[in-house]
Amino acid sequence: MSPFPRHDFRDLTLYAPDRRPVAVDLSDNTNQWGTHPAALERIRAATADDLARYPELYADKLRDQVSETFGVPRECVATGCGSDDVLDSTFRAVWGAGAFISFAAPTFSLVEPFARVNAMEARAVPWPDALEEPERLLEGGPALVYVCRPNNPTGEAAPEFWVRQLLDLVGEAGPLVLLDEAYADFAGSTLVAEAPAHPRLLVARTLSKAYGLAGLRIGFAVGAPETVLEVEKSRGPYKITRLGSEAGAAALADADGWMAAAVAECIENRQRLSEELAARSLTPARSRANFLLFPSLSGSARIDALALRAEGVAVRPFSEVPGMGDALRVTVGPWPLMETFLDALDRVRTR
Repeated sequence: MSPFPRHDFRDLTLYAPDRRPVAVDLSDNTNQWGTHPAALERIRAATADDLARYPELYADKLRDQVSETFGVPRECVATGCGSDDVLDSTFRAVWGAGAFISFAAPTFSLVEPFARVNAMEARAVPWPDALEEPERLLEGGPALVYVCRPNNPTGEAAPEFWVRQLLDLVGEAGPLVLLDEAYADFAGSTLVAEAPAHPRLLVARTLSKAYGLAGLRIGFAVGAPETVLEVEKSRGPYKITRLGSEAGAAALADADGWMAAAVAECIENRQRLSEELAARSLTPARSRANFLLFPSLSGSARIDALALRAEGVAVRPFSEVPGMGDALRVTVGPWPLMETFLDALDRVRTR
């Protein structure tokens, strides 16, 4: 039998959410306030060498800024083409015959595909069970435990003491805990500074959300030096462009406070939007991210999403969310955009 394609790829599908152009796209959790001005300034100052020459092997300028911003040693920082690349590289670094990963579900939709493409099984533990008994995530001896905090698509954030409890259970010889903090800026809580001291913790971050750099694909992770080294070997060199590394570093410094101001407004609007949805009997899950997940209108998230798109607004549908059923996820942005969304929602509701 031909080894191509791999037999376990046959039922995989491309990641392909509905991204047809729409007047107001609130489906992908990107920054609705735009992009960090410091990053734009660096890109506008680009020279021919920025494009004609290879970038740094491992995005050293970005690593240096991560080190400075979070107060961690430079050798404790890995980088990648978005945090997705960091996750994928980490999965690959822990692979072994018969290895599997465990995760609290529902969560980031690419976790299972990343496991599959790296020849690993992914085993789900329901979020309520995992929060009540973190040892459930360790059953069977996984090679890696994935936790998204705040979680996507629900927005909830596992308490810090729960993460530390999980790490205590893991000890120094258990599975690697991959803590995905893509939305941590909106929660006001991060464990990045603790990661270098724990040999079984890697904290992944992205500049796609709070910093508005989704188009540049910039991610990083912080962990113990020996952990970071294995992820960097798995990832390989030249994964971040010269402009991406330097623009990302400029944004991460946030010298003018642009990111902090955008996050503060997002948090304020998140609460305001939550109250508006609750007033419509669509009480959302409690979120500490830059989005809200709320029950579908008709019982079919797909039908509701199509109806909202026909009104010019895109949201992300989710099927059979535990405790909620079909649900819709909406990105929080400046209030005029939220008013546009609510107006469209009301038109769909009254049909």
